[in-house]
Amino acid sequence: MPDTQALVNDFLNKLKKRKIEGSQATAKQTAELLRSVISQTRMPYTNQAAALIHSVKAVGERLIAANPVELAVGNVVRRVLHIVREEDLSLTTAAMAGLNLSAESDDEDDTDRDNHPALSAAAIAAASRSTLRPPSLQTLLEDVPDSAAVPHTSSSGGDSEGKSKSADKSSRSRKLKHDVIEAVNELIQDINTCHELIAEQAVEHIHQNEVILTLGSSRTVLEFLCAAKEKKRSFRVFVAEGAPRYQGHLLAKELVTRGLQTTLITDSAVFAMISRVNMVIVGAHAVMANGGVIAPVGLNMVALAAQKHAVPFVVLAGSHKVLWHNKCFTTKLLYILVQ
Repeated sequence: MPDTQALVNDFLNKLKKRKIEGSQATAKQTAELLRSVISQTRMPYTNQAAALIHSVKAVGERLIAANPVELAVGNVVRRVLHIVREEDLSLTTAAMAGLNLSAESDDEDDTDRDNHPALSAAAIAAASRSTLRPPSLQTLLEDVPDSAAVPHTSSSGGDSEGKSKSADKSSRSRKLKHDVIEAVNELIQDINTCHELIAEQAVEHIHQNEVILTLGSSRTVLEFLCAAKEKKRSFRVFVAEGAPRYQGHLLAKELVTRGLQTTLITDSAVFAMISRVNMVIVGAHAVMANGGVIAPVGLNMVALAAQKHAVPFVVLAGSHKVLWHNKCFTTKLLYILVQ
C-alpha cells in the first residue's frame, strides 16, 4: 500500500496547480484520499473516534489551504468528519443497548440487579457524547491496565477479565474503522453517480415544447437536458454565453452535437428573452445551508430577471456541493426551486 504522506503531497500539488478539473473529480479524489488516511491510521487503546477525527482534520486543513476556491474539498472533508462521528455514536449506542439488555436478562437476585440498573436513554446519549470529548483524568485512570492498579488476590480472574476488556476494545476499534470506510465508499459511489441520478428526474421537470434558459457551462445541466432529449421530449434551449469566461459557448456546442435545438445569446439579452422562457435551469459551485448558491458570474442577473417575470428557477447540484456546517444534509440530490 502506498505511503499516505506521499499520496497527500501528490494531491496537494494537483490542487495547487489546478490540474483537477471539475468539482465531481475533485470531490471523488478527496474522498478516496481520506479513505486511505483512515485505513492507515493507527487506532489507540481508547478514544478511537478522536484519533480518526484528528487524522482527517490534519489532512483536510492542508487540502483546503491548497485551493480555497475549490469548495468541494472542504465539503467532502466535513462530510467525512460527520461520518466518523455518526458511526462512533452508532457503535456506542449499540454497546450501551447491549449492556442494558444484559442487565435486564440477568438471573441474579434483586440485590445484584440493583447493582446493574437499566440504563436510560439520557445515560446512553451522555455516554455517546463523551466519546468525542478529550479523555478526563478519571477516564485515563479507569483505563489503566489491571497490572498497574491495586494487586488482585486472584491473578487468574484478573488476567482473564483484562484480556476480555482488551479484546472488546480491539474489536470495537476494528469495527469503527470498517464502518467508517464502508460509509466513505458509499459517499464515493454517490459522487460517481450524482449526474446520472439527477438526470433521471429530467422528464419530471422538462415538458414538451418548452423553452429552457441556462447560463455558462455545467456538466450536470448538460446531462440533465440530454436525458430529457433521450426521453423524446422536444424543447428549445437558450444558452447565455457567461462572460467573461464565455463557458456558454462550450455548452452550446455540446448541446448541438447531441441534437438539441440550441441558441447562443449574449448576457445582455437575457432580460429581453426571459418572457419567452418556461424555466431557467443552471448549475452552481456550491449550495449554502440557507438555500443560497455560489454560482458563476451573471447568474444573479438571470435570477432577478426570472423573479421579475415569475419564471421557475432550478439549480442542479450534487450532494458534494453542499456546504456542510452545522446542518447536515442526507439527501443524495438537491433541487432548489425558486418561484
